Amino acid sequence: MNNTTDIIEPVSRPLPMTKAVEVLKETVQRHALQEETLTGKRLKTFTAELADTDALLWLHAQDIYPKLYWTNRDKDDLAAGLGEADSIQHGATGPNSDSFEILQREIEKKDPAARYFGGFCFNNEQKQDPQWRAFRSFTFILPQILLETRKGKPVLTCNLLLEEGEHPGERYRQLLDTLDRLVPPVSDDNRQVPEAVNVSFMPDEKHWVETCRSILQRFREGLMGKIILARQTVLEFSEAFPPLLFMLRYPFPESSTYRYYFEPEKNTAFFSFTPERLYRRDGNRLLTEALAGTCSRETIRDGGVDACQRLLNSEKDIREHKFVKDTIARELEPICSKIDMDETVRALQLNRLVHLYTRCRATLKPDSDNDNAVLRCLHPTPAVGGVPRGKALEQIIRLEPFSRGWYAGPVGWISRSAAEFAVGIRSGLARDALVYLYSGAGLVSGSDPLSEWEEVGQKIGDILAITRHTG
Repeated sequence: MNNTTDIIEPVSRPLPMTKAVEVLKETVQRHALQEETLTGKRLKTFTAELADTDALLWLHAQDIYPKLYWTNRDKDDLAAGLGEADSIQHGATGPNSDSFEILQREIEKKDPAARYFGGFCFNNEQKQDPQWRAFRSFTFILPQILLETRKGKPVLTCNLLLEEGEHPGERYRQLLDTLDRLVPPVSDDNRQVPEAVNVSFMPDEKHWVETCRSILQRFREGLMGKIILARQTVLEFSEAFPPLLFMLRYPFPESSTYRYYFEPEKNTAFFSFTPERLYRRDGNRLLTEALAGTCSRETIRDGGVDACQRLLNSEKDIREHKFVKDTIARELEPICSKIDMDETVRALQLNRLVHLYTRCRATLKPDSDNDNAVLRCLHPTPAVGGVPRGKALEQIIRLEPFSRGWYAGPVGWISRSAAEFAVGIRSGLARDALVYLYSGAGLVSGSDPLSEWEEVGQKIGDILAITRHTG
Protein backbone atom coordinates (compact mmCIF):
# COMPACT_ATOMS: atom_id res chain seq x y z
CA MET A 1 0.00 0.00 0.00
CA ASN A 2 1.82 3.10 -1.23
CA ASN A 3 -1.00 5.61 -0.87
CA THR A 4 -0.52 8.36 1.63
CA THR A 5 -2.66 7.94 4.71
CA ASP A 6 -5.59 10.32 4.98
CA ILE A 7 -5.34 11.71 8.49
CA ILE A 8 -8.48 13.54 9.51
CA GLU A 9 -8.19 15.46 12.77
CA PRO A 10 -11.46 17.33 13.41
CA VAL A 11 -10.43 18.96 16.70
CA SER A 12 -6.98 19.82 17.99
CA ARG A 13 -7.92 20.66 21.59
CA PRO A 14 -8.26 18.03 24.33
CA LEU A 15 -11.77 16.62 24.67
CA PRO A 16 -13.42 14.41 27.30
CA MET A 17 -13.77 10.83 26.07
CA THR A 18 -17.55 11.02 25.48
CA LYS A 19 -17.23 14.25 23.47
CA ALA A 20 -14.27 12.90 21.49
CA VAL A 21 -16.28 9.84 20.44
CA GLU A 22 -19.21 12.04 19.38
CA VAL A 23 -16.95 14.27 17.28
CA LEU A 24 -15.31 11.25 15.66
CA LYS A 25 -18.69 9.71 14.79
CA GLU A 26 -19.82 12.96 13.16
CA THR A 27 -16.61 13.18 11.17
CA VAL A 28 -16.78 9.55 10.03
CA GLN A 29 -20.44 9.96 8.99
CA ARG A 30 -19.60 13.08 6.98
CA HIS A 31 -16.79 11.34 5.12
CA ALA A 32 -18.91 8.25 4.51
CA LEU A 33 -21.35 10.34 2.49
CA GLN A 34 -18.53 11.63 0.27
CA GLU A 35 -16.92 8.29 -0.58
CA GLU A 36 -17.00 6.52 -3.93
CA THR A 37 -15.55 3.20 -5.08
CA LEU A 38 -11.76 3.33 -4.80
CA THR A 39 -9.16 2.48 -7.42
CA GLY A 40 -6.54 1.63 -4.78
CA LYS A 41 -6.17 0.70 -1.13
CA ARG A 42 -6.32 3.53 1.36
CA LEU A 43 -6.01 3.83 5.10
CA LYS A 44 -8.03 6.60 6.70
CA THR A 45 -7.35 7.62 10.28
CA PHE A 46 -9.65 9.89 12.24
CA THR A 47 -8.11 11.39 15.37
CA ALA A 48 -9.16 13.53 18.31
CA GLU A 49 -6.97 14.75 21.15
CA LEU A 50 -8.18 13.57 24.55
CA ALA A 51 -8.20 15.00 28.01
CA ASP A 52 -6.33 12.79 30.47
CA THR A 53 -7.82 9.29 30.33
CA ASP A 54 -6.86 6.13 32.18
CA ALA A 55 -6.24 3.82 29.22
CA LEU A 56 -6.56 0.60 31.21
CA LEU A 57 -9.85 1.60 32.82
CA TRP A 58 -11.15 2.61 29.39
CA LEU A 59 -10.05 -0.71 27.89
CA HIS A 60 -11.55 -2.64 30.80
CA ALA A 61 -14.97 -1.01 30.27
CA GLN A 62 -15.27 -2.17 26.65
CA ASP A 63 -16.80 -5.40 25.34
CA ILE A 64 -15.02 -5.31 21.96
CA TYR A 65 -12.35 -7.80 20.86
CA PRO A 66 -9.54 -8.22 20.22
CA LYS A 67 -8.11 -6.04 22.98
CA LEU A 68 -4.47 -5.05 23.28
CA TYR A 69 -2.30 -2.94 25.53
CA TRP A 70 1.35 -1.90 25.31
CA THR A 71 3.64 0.36 27.28
CA ASN A 72 7.38 0.48 26.80
CA ARG A 73 9.91 0.36 29.61
CA ASP A 74 10.53 4.12 29.44
CA LYS A 75 6.77 4.76 29.76
CA ASP A 76 6.73 7.27 26.90
CA ASP A 77 4.84 5.02 24.47
CA LEU A 78 1.40 3.73 25.47
CA ALA A 79 -1.22 2.12 23.25
CA ALA A 80 -4.60 0.55 24.05
CA GLY A 81 -6.47 -0.93 21.12
CA LEU A 82 -9.87 -2.40 20.31
CA GLY A 83 -11.17 -4.28 17.31
CA GLU A 84 -9.43 -5.07 14.05
CA ALA A 85 -9.11 -2.70 11.11
CA ASP A 86 -6.55 -5.02 9.52
CA SER A 87 -4.38 -7.95 10.53
CA ILE A 88 -1.37 -9.99 9.48
CA GLN A 89 -1.56 -13.58 10.73
CA HIS A 90 0.15 -16.90 10.16
CA GLY A 91 -1.06 -20.24 11.48
CA ALA A 92 1.14 -22.94 9.98
CA THR A 93 3.95 -24.61 11.89
CA GLY A 94 7.51 -24.25 10.67
CA PRO A 95 10.72 -22.41 11.53
CA ASN A 96 10.41 -18.96 13.06
CA SER A 97 12.48 -17.64 10.18
CA ASP A 98 9.51 -18.36 7.90
CA SER A 99 7.23 -16.34 10.20
CA PHE A 100 9.64 -13.40 10.23
CA GLU A 101 9.91 -13.42 6.43
CA ILE A 102 6.12 -13.58 5.97
CA LEU A 103 5.57 -10.67 8.35
CA GLN A 104 8.23 -8.60 6.59
CA ARG A 105 6.75 -9.29 3.18
CA GLU A 106 3.27 -8.31 4.36
CA ILE A 107 4.27 -5.22 6.35
CA GLU A 108 6.00 -3.81 3.27
CA LYS A 109 2.59 -3.74 1.57
CA LYS A 110 1.00 -1.75 4.40
CA ASP A 111 0.64 1.96 4.85
CA PRO A 112 3.87 3.49 6.21
CA ALA A 113 1.99 5.30 9.00
CA ALA A 114 0.32 2.17 10.42
CA ARG A 115 1.54 0.41 13.58
CA TYR A 116 0.59 -3.25 13.90
CA PHE A 117 0.64 -4.74 17.43
CA GLY A 118 1.12 -8.41 18.20
CA GLY A 119 3.48 -11.25 18.95
CA PHE A 120 5.16 -14.49 17.88
CA CYS A 121 5.28 -18.04 19.13
CA PHE A 122 8.60 -18.77 20.88
CA ASN A 123 9.32 -21.85 18.77
CA ASN A 124 6.93 -22.36 15.89
CA GLU A 125 8.28 -25.86 15.18
CA GLN A 126 6.96 -27.13 18.51
CA LYS A 127 3.48 -28.62 18.80
CA GLN A 128 1.48 -26.26 21.01
CA ASP A 129 -0.61 -27.24 24.03
CA PRO A 130 -4.41 -26.82 23.68
CA GLN A 131 -4.52 -23.71 25.89
CA TRP A 132 -2.64 -21.78 23.17
CA ARG A 133 -5.40 -22.44 20.60
CA ALA A 134 -6.28 -18.72 20.19
CA PHE A 135 -2.62 -17.71 19.65
CA ARG A 136 -1.32 -18.37 16.20
CA SER A 137 2.27 -18.64 14.96
CA PHE A 138 2.07 -14.87 14.86
CA THR A 139 -0.68 -12.28 14.91
CA PHE A 140 -0.31 -8.53 14.31
CA ILE A 141 -3.29 -6.22 14.37
CA LEU A 142 -4.01 -2.66 13.28
CA PRO A 143 -6.65 -1.73 15.89
CA GLN A 144 -9.93 -0.28 14.72
CA ILE A 145 -9.92 2.05 17.75
CA LEU A 146 -6.63 3.10 19.34
CA LEU A 147 -5.98 5.20 22.42
CA GLU A 148 -2.31 6.16 22.45
CA THR A 149 0.06 8.80 23.72
CA ARG A 150 1.75 11.09 21.20
CA LYS A 151 4.41 13.41 22.60
CA GLY A 152 2.93 12.89 26.02
CA LYS A 153 -0.65 13.69 24.95
CA PRO A 154 -3.47 11.10 24.76
CA VAL A 155 -5.09 10.74 21.35
CA LEU A 156 -8.09 8.66 20.24
CA THR A 157 -7.76 7.29 16.72
CA CYS A 158 -10.11 5.37 14.40
CA ASN A 159 -8.48 3.31 11.65
CA LEU A 160 -10.44 2.52 8.49
CA LEU A 161 -8.85 0.40 5.77
CA LEU A 162 -10.60 0.72 2.40
CA GLU A 163 -9.96 -2.01 -0.14
CA GLU A 164 -9.51 -1.51 -3.87
CA GLY A 165 -12.63 -1.95 -5.97
CA GLU A 166 -15.14 -2.07 -3.14
CA HIS A 167 -17.70 0.54 -2.22
CA PRO A 168 -16.58 1.73 1.22
CA GLY A 169 -20.07 2.07 2.70
CA GLU A 170 -19.98 -1.24 4.62
CA ARG A 171 -16.56 -0.44 6.14
CA TYR A 172 -17.84 2.91 7.35
CA ARG A 173 -20.91 1.23 8.85
CA GLN A 174 -18.70 -1.25 10.72
CA LEU A 175 -16.58 1.55 12.14
CA LEU A 176 -19.63 3.56 13.19
CA ASP A 177 -21.06 0.45 14.86
CA THR A 178 -17.87 0.05 16.89
CA LEU A 179 -17.94 3.73 17.88
CA ASP A 180 -21.57 3.28 18.99
CA ARG A 181 -20.53 0.38 21.24
CA LEU A 182 -17.84 2.37 23.07
CA VAL A 183 -18.66 3.25 26.64
CA PRO A 184 -16.80 5.79 28.78
CA PRO A 185 -14.39 4.55 31.44
CA VAL A 186 -15.98 4.27 34.84
CA SER A 187 -14.36 5.02 38.15
CA ASP A 188 -12.54 1.98 39.46
CA ASP A 189 -14.94 -0.57 40.91
CA ASN A 190 -12.12 -2.09 43.01
CA ARG A 191 -12.74 -5.57 41.61
CA GLN A 192 -9.74 -7.77 42.39
CA VAL A 193 -8.21 -10.85 40.85
CA PRO A 194 -9.68 -13.64 42.97
CA GLU A 195 -7.53 -15.91 45.09
CA ALA A 196 -6.53 -19.13 43.38
CA VAL A 197 -8.17 -22.26 44.76
CA ASN A 198 -5.30 -24.48 43.62
CA VAL A 199 -1.70 -23.99 42.49
CA SER A 200 0.43 -26.62 40.75
CA PHE A 201 3.77 -26.71 38.97
CA MET A 202 5.01 -28.35 35.79
CA PRO A 203 7.58 -29.72 36.37
CA ASP A 204 7.31 -30.12 40.14
CA GLU A 205 10.36 -29.49 42.31
CA LYS A 206 11.58 -33.10 42.26
CA HIS A 207 11.55 -33.36 38.47
CA TRP A 208 13.04 -29.86 38.14
CA VAL A 209 16.07 -30.86 40.22
CA GLU A 210 16.50 -34.09 38.25
CA THR A 211 16.37 -32.20 34.94
CA CYS A 212 18.84 -29.57 36.15
CA ARG A 213 21.29 -32.26 37.22
CA SER A 214 21.11 -33.91 33.80
CA ILE A 215 21.81 -30.53 32.18
CA LEU A 216 24.79 -29.89 34.47
CA GLN A 217 26.21 -33.22 33.36
CA ARG A 218 25.95 -32.07 29.73
CA PHE A 219 27.88 -28.94 30.67
CA ARG A 220 30.64 -31.11 32.17
CA GLU A 221 30.74 -33.06 28.92
CA GLY A 222 31.14 -29.82 26.96
CA LEU A 223 27.90 -30.20 24.97
CA MET A 224 26.41 -26.81 25.90
CA GLY A 225 27.42 -23.55 27.54
CA LYS A 226 24.05 -22.31 28.78
CA ILE A 227 20.36 -23.21 28.66
CA ILE A 228 17.21 -21.55 29.91
CA LEU A 229 14.88 -23.96 31.67
CA ALA A 230 11.32 -22.77 32.24
CA ARG A 231 8.51 -23.73 34.62
CA GLN A 232 4.75 -23.55 34.15
CA THR A 233 2.77 -22.56 37.23
CA VAL A 234 -0.95 -23.35 36.92
CA LEU A 235 -3.46 -21.32 38.94
CA GLU A 236 -7.01 -22.63 39.18
CA PHE A 237 -9.85 -20.26 40.08
CA SER A 238 -13.44 -20.97 41.04
CA GLU A 239 -14.75 -19.05 38.01
CA ALA A 240 -13.62 -17.05 34.98
CA PHE A 241 -12.86 -13.34 35.38
CA PRO A 242 -11.60 -10.56 33.08
CA PRO A 243 -7.86 -11.22 32.51
CA LEU A 244 -7.25 -7.48 32.14
CA LEU A 245 -7.50 -7.32 35.94
CA PHE A 246 -3.90 -8.57 36.00
CA MET A 247 -2.85 -5.36 34.26
CA LEU A 248 -5.15 -3.16 36.32
CA ARG A 249 -3.99 -4.63 39.64
CA TYR A 250 -0.28 -4.79 38.86
CA PRO A 251 1.05 -3.34 42.12
CA PHE A 252 4.28 -1.80 40.83
CA PRO A 253 3.41 0.65 38.01
CA GLU A 254 6.78 2.39 38.25
CA SER A 255 8.77 -0.83 37.83
CA SER A 256 11.12 -0.78 34.81
CA THR A 257 9.13 -3.22 32.72
CA TYR A 258 7.33 -3.40 29.42
CA ARG A 259 3.66 -4.24 29.88
CA TYR A 260 2.01 -6.21 27.11
CA TYR A 261 -1.52 -7.60 26.84
CA PHE A 262 -3.37 -9.32 23.99
CA GLU A 263 -6.89 -10.73 24.34
CA PRO A 264 -7.97 -12.17 20.96
CA GLU A 265 -11.27 -13.40 22.37
CA LYS A 266 -13.15 -12.83 25.59
CA ASN A 267 -11.49 -14.30 28.71
CA THR A 268 -8.48 -15.63 26.77
CA ALA A 269 -5.40 -13.41 27.04
CA PHE A 270 -1.60 -13.42 27.07
CA PHE A 271 0.07 -10.83 29.28
CA SER A 272 3.65 -10.00 30.20
CA PHE A 273 5.50 -7.74 32.64
CA THR A 274 8.91 -8.07 31.06
CA PRO A 275 12.11 -6.16 31.82
CA GLU A 276 13.79 -7.31 28.61
CA ARG A 277 13.96 -5.34 25.39
CA LEU A 278 14.60 -7.46 22.32
CA TYR A 279 15.28 -4.39 20.18
CA ARG A 280 14.10 -1.00 19.00
CA ARG A 281 14.61 -0.13 15.34
CA ASP A 282 14.31 3.33 13.78
CA GLY A 283 15.27 3.08 10.13
CA ASN A 284 18.77 1.59 10.16
CA ARG A 285 19.44 2.46 13.81
CA LEU A 286 19.18 -0.43 16.23
CA LEU A 287 19.04 -0.44 20.02
CA THR A 288 19.27 -3.76 21.83
CA GLU A 289 20.76 -5.14 25.05
CA ALA A 290 22.08 -8.14 26.91
CA LEU A 291 20.03 -8.97 30.01
CA ALA A 292 20.99 -11.96 32.15
CA GLY A 293 21.97 -12.58 35.74
CA THR A 294 19.42 -12.23 38.52
CA CYS A 295 19.40 -11.50 42.24
CA SER A 296 16.38 -11.23 44.53
CA ARG A 297 16.34 -8.09 46.66
CA GLU A 298 14.24 -9.96 49.23
CA THR A 299 16.86 -12.63 49.93
CA ILE A 300 19.66 -10.18 50.78
CA ARG A 301 19.89 -10.11 54.54
CA ASP A 302 23.42 -8.85 55.26
CA GLY A 303 22.47 -5.22 55.58
CA GLY A 304 25.75 -3.70 54.35
CA VAL A 305 25.47 -5.28 50.89
CA ASP A 306 22.56 -4.43 48.58
CA ALA A 307 21.28 -6.67 45.81
CA CYS A 308 22.92 -4.64 43.03
CA GLN A 309 26.38 -4.95 44.58
CA ARG A 310 25.86 -8.63 45.32
CA LEU A 311 24.92 -9.26 41.70
CA LEU A 312 27.77 -7.21 40.24
CA ASN A 313 30.20 -9.22 42.38
CA SER A 314 28.71 -12.64 41.58
CA GLU A 315 31.12 -14.72 39.50
CA LYS A 316 28.35 -17.07 38.37
CA ASP A 317 26.02 -14.24 37.28
CA ILE A 318 28.79 -12.23 35.59
CA ARG A 319 29.76 -15.37 33.67
CA GLU A 320 26.14 -16.00 32.67
CA HIS A 321 25.80 -12.37 31.55
CA LYS A 322 29.00 -12.58 29.49
CA PHE A 323 27.56 -15.56 27.58
CA VAL A 324 24.63 -13.41 26.54
CA LYS A 325 26.63 -10.25 25.83
CA ASP A 326 29.26 -11.98 23.71
CA THR A 327 26.69 -14.01 21.79
CA ILE A 328 24.57 -10.97 20.89
CA ALA A 329 27.61 -9.02 19.70
CA ARG A 330 28.75 -11.96 17.57
CA GLU A 331 25.30 -12.56 16.05
CA LEU A 332 24.88 -8.87 15.14
CA GLU A 333 28.09 -8.80 13.08
CA PRO A 334 26.63 -10.15 9.79
CA ILE A 335 23.82 -7.55 9.67
CA CYS A 336 25.49 -4.47 11.20
CA SER A 337 28.14 -2.10 9.87
CA LYS A 338 28.77 -0.68 13.35
CA ILE A 339 28.27 -2.21 16.80
CA ASP A 340 28.74 -0.22 20.00
CA MET A 341 28.38 -2.55 22.99
CA ASP A 342 28.81 -0.77 26.31
CA GLU A 343 31.80 -1.87 28.33
CA THR A 344 30.01 -1.23 31.61
CA VAL A 345 27.67 -3.85 33.00
CA ARG A 346 24.76 -2.16 34.75
CA ALA A 347 22.14 -3.26 37.26
CA LEU A 348 18.47 -2.93 36.29
CA GLN A 349 16.37 -2.64 39.45
CA LEU A 350 12.82 -3.96 39.55
CA ASN A 351 10.54 -4.26 42.54
CA ARG A 352 11.69 -7.68 43.74
CA LEU A 353 14.62 -8.45 41.46
CA VAL A 354 17.80 -6.96 40.08
CA HIS A 355 19.21 -7.96 36.67
CA LEU A 356 22.53 -7.39 34.95
CA TYR A 357 22.22 -5.64 31.61
CA THR A 358 24.44 -4.07 28.97
CA ARG A 359 23.20 -1.68 26.29
CA CYS A 360 24.12 -2.04 22.63
CA ARG A 361 23.68 0.45 19.79
CA ALA A 362 24.24 -0.60 16.20
CA THR A 363 23.84 0.54 12.61
CA LEU A 364 22.22 -1.96 10.25
CA LYS A 365 23.73 -2.65 6.83
CA PRO A 366 21.67 -1.42 3.85
CA ASP A 367 20.59 -4.95 2.92
CA SER A 368 19.63 -5.76 6.55
CA ASP A 369 17.76 -2.66 7.70
CA ASN A 370 14.51 -4.56 8.17
CA ASP A 371 12.83 -6.50 10.94
CA ASN A 372 13.11 -9.88 9.23
CA ALA A 373 16.91 -9.62 9.43
CA VAL A 374 16.92 -8.39 13.03
CA LEU A 375 14.42 -10.95 14.32
CA ARG A 376 16.31 -13.81 12.64
CA CYS A 377 19.49 -12.54 14.26
CA LEU A 378 18.27 -11.90 17.80
CA HIS A 379 15.48 -14.39 18.55
CA PRO A 380 15.76 -16.30 20.72
CA THR A 381 18.37 -14.46 22.76
CA PRO A 382 20.67 -16.51 24.98
CA ALA A 383 18.66 -15.11 27.90
CA VAL A 384 15.61 -17.19 26.89
CA GLY A 385 17.16 -19.95 24.76
CA GLY A 386 20.78 -20.79 25.41
CA VAL A 387 24.26 -21.24 23.92
CA PRO A 388 24.67 -22.67 21.35
CA ARG A 389 21.21 -21.66 20.15
CA GLY A 390 20.27 -24.69 18.05
CA LYS A 391 21.29 -27.28 20.61
CA ALA A 392 19.60 -25.34 23.41
CA LEU A 393 16.31 -25.19 21.47
CA GLU A 394 16.43 -28.93 20.85
CA GLN A 395 16.97 -29.58 24.55
CA ILE A 396 14.19 -27.19 25.61
CA ILE A 397 11.65 -29.12 23.52
CA ARG A 398 12.96 -32.42 24.87
CA LEU A 399 13.20 -31.43 28.54
CA GLU A 400 10.30 -29.07 29.22
CA PRO A 401 6.99 -30.93 29.82
CA PHE A 402 4.89 -28.17 28.21
CA SER A 403 4.98 -25.94 25.13
CA ARG A 404 6.00 -22.33 25.58
CA GLY A 405 3.47 -20.83 23.17
CA TRP A 406 4.03 -17.07 23.12
CA TYR A 407 6.04 -17.17 26.35
CA ALA A 408 9.54 -15.74 25.67
CA GLY A 409 8.56 -14.87 22.09
CA PRO A 410 8.90 -11.36 20.59
CA VAL A 411 5.94 -9.12 21.49
CA GLY A 412 5.41 -5.49 20.52
CA TRP A 413 4.69 -3.48 17.41
CA ILE A 414 5.96 -3.06 13.87
CA SER A 415 5.62 -0.60 11.01
CA ARG A 416 7.49 -0.15 7.75
CA SER A 417 10.00 2.32 9.17
CA ALA A 418 10.27 1.37 12.86
CA ALA A 419 9.54 -1.36 15.38
CA GLU A 420 9.96 -2.21 19.03
CA PHE A 421 9.86 -5.68 20.51
CA ALA A 422 10.17 -6.91 24.07
CA VAL A 423 10.80 -10.51 25.12
CA GLY A 424 7.55 -11.98 26.49
CA ILE A 425 8.86 -13.30 29.81
CA ARG A 426 7.37 -12.92 33.33
CA SER A 427 4.15 -13.73 31.57
CA GLY A 428 0.85 -15.53 31.83
CA LEU A 429 -1.86 -17.08 29.70
CA ALA A 430 -5.39 -16.70 31.05
CA ARG A 431 -8.10 -18.95 29.69
CA ASP A 432 -11.44 -18.90 31.47
CA ALA A 433 -10.85 -20.11 35.07
CA LEU A 434 -7.22 -21.20 34.51
CA VAL A 435 -4.10 -19.05 34.42
CA TYR A 436 -0.74 -20.45 33.31
CA LEU A 437 2.29 -18.48 34.50
CA TYR A 438 5.71 -18.89 32.88
CA SER A 439 9.19 -18.08 34.15
CA GLY A 440 12.68 -19.43 33.54
CA ALA A 441 16.19 -19.57 34.92
CA GLY A 442 19.54 -19.59 33.15
CA LEU A 443 21.63 -22.66 33.87
CA VAL A 444 25.40 -22.53 33.46
CA SER A 445 28.16 -24.67 34.91
CA GLY A 446 28.02 -24.30 38.68
CA SER A 447 24.28 -23.55 38.90
CA ASP A 448 22.46 -24.92 41.94
CA PRO A 449 19.13 -26.59 41.01
CA LEU A 450 17.34 -25.55 44.22
CA SER A 451 18.50 -21.94 43.88
CA GLU A 452 17.22 -21.91 40.30
CA TRP A 453 13.87 -23.31 41.48
CA GLU A 454 13.60 -20.42 43.93
CA GLU A 455 14.53 -17.97 41.17
CA VAL A 456 11.75 -19.06 38.79
CA GLY A 457 9.30 -18.50 41.63
CA GLN A 458 10.69 -15.06 42.40
CA LYS A 459 10.34 -14.01 38.77
CA ILE A 460 6.56 -14.43 38.86
CA GLY A 461 6.28 -13.12 42.42
CA ASP A 462 4.73 -9.85 41.27
CA ILE A 463 1.99 -11.69 39.36
CA LEU A 464 1.35 -14.10 42.23
CA ALA A 465 1.03 -11.09 44.54
CA ILE A 466 -1.92 -9.88 42.44
CA THR A 467 -3.74 -13.12 43.31
CA ARG A 468 -2.67 -12.76 46.96
CA HIS A 469 -0.80 -16.03 46.61
CA THR A 470 2.85 -15.83 47.69
CA GLY A 471 4.09 -19.11 46.27
